[in-house]
Amino acid sequence: MLPPEQPLSTVEQIQNLILESADFEDFVNELARFSAHQMAGDGDDALCGITLLRDRKAATIGWSSESAREVDEIQYSLSQGPCLTAAEDEREVHVPDLFEEDRWGPDYANAVASHGLRSVLSLPFNLQGEARAALNLYSDVPNKFDERASAKARGYTREISQALRLAVRFSLHTDSAANLRATLESRTIIDIAVGIVMAQNRCSQDAAVRILTDASSNSNTKLRDVAKSLVESVGGTGTRTHYEEPDKKQAG
Repeated sequence: MLPPEQPLSTVEQIQNLILESADFEDFVNELARFSAHQMAGDGDDALCGITLLRDRKAATIGWSSESAREVDEIQYSLSQGPCLTAAEDEREVHVPDLFEEDRWGPDYANAVASHGLRSVLSLPFNLQGEARAALNLYSDVPNKFDERASAKARGYTREISQALRLAVRFSLHTDSAANLRATLESRTIIDIAVGIVMAQNRCSQDAAVRILTDASSNSNTKLRDVAKSLVESVGGTGTRTHYEEPDKKQAG
């Protein structure tokens, strides 16, 4: 007889989320939904958003529902609120009852309370890098996040910090790789165009670069676009077929 299967730990469930997610966005949204379910308790519903601070900009990168995203974004429009404080200062922020909250002025508390919410708990992730993040939990019940619930949320946030840290690093690496790839592609098309101008004008590389740069300046067109147009024209798909130095044009 086979032994009964043991329930998966939180870390194992998060690992499965990573393996089953199509991309970073898919993973953090699933993580937010999973977090809301884990933190709800007693059959209550909970909202969850995940805030990421990067390059001095804040964004909700994962949300359990559109409502969670909307209440997170209230803070960004006001440039203040518990999730921003938690992420920036890397400390836990607890709002027992929005009806009695004034730390961020009345605008924040009133705006979030208008969504039918009463209590908030924001906890920082440990990302160990320039990027910072926070888990934002919302409930329509005042004093929902008592010490027992807060302790559970703290432990949960510590457990999933490594998974989010890895996901963010992979995302940043992917962004950097995409930017590098675009840069290399631009550089390649420009190098090809320089070679074409050198062959057409029988000039040096420096002179060819100057010809393309002048063409870009005179037409108020990006250098990459000028180069792309020239390369395509040689291949029979463009209209411009030849660039010359200004003095050669005048001499002709």
